[in-house]
Amino acid sequence: MSKEAFKDFVRLNPSLATFVNNNSMTWQKFYDMFELYGASNSVWDEFLNVRTKVGINSFENSFKELVNTIRGIDLQKVQKGIDNIQKTISLVQDFGTNSNSNNVYERREPFKRFDD
Repeated sequence: MSKEAFKDFVRLNPSLATFVNNNSMTWQKFYDMFELYGASNSVWDEFLNVRTKVGINSFENSFKELVNTIRGIDLQKVQKGIDNIQKTISLVQDFGTNSNSNNVYERREPFKRFDD
């Protein structure tokens, strides 16, 4: 078999990448199995059937973790943090407007000193 045929097989079965990412298999082992048995052998059943179970379980676990994280958020602390940020922004804005009004540029003649 050719490398291109193996690449096409992997594109059709992206679940193989999860086994490589989990360090349970390598691409070289998958390629060797592909050359020995081909694409339609029962050897692939354990890798292709697990794909759907792993995908669904990982999605469910991710969703459960997200819901638990959202439940653990203390909304009063979030509101206090937002209030503090708003106060800081308003102080910075006030400081910026007050300092600009006091600094008025006065033009003076060239080569003239301050005490002349």
